[in-house]
Amino acid sequence: MAFNPKITDMQVSDINDKTQLYQYVVTLQDKSKYRLFLSKNPEWNLQAANRLLNIPCPMCRKDYYCKCMDKHLDKLEAEFLSKIEAQA
Repeated sequence: MAFNPKITDMQVSDINDKTQLYQYVVTLQDKSKYRLFLSKNPEWNLQAANRLLNIPCPMCRKDYYCKCMDKHLDKLEAEFLSKIEAQA
């Protein structure tokens, strides 16, 4: 089964206008939460994603920090870009 992240909720966590760095907390369709680290200079670019430990990892089912999302940053970035464009 392929992992296709679908963002259901998106909240700004932190903004640094000087360095153009942003943090968003997003909730995916499976209720897992991730903190996205993005830069905007001038286009959005996803730097990293950290899973918040509200539920086990949807891929490896571990209940501690893992690096599973690193393989899917491009999918998560595409989903984020579609949501941010819809808000604009």
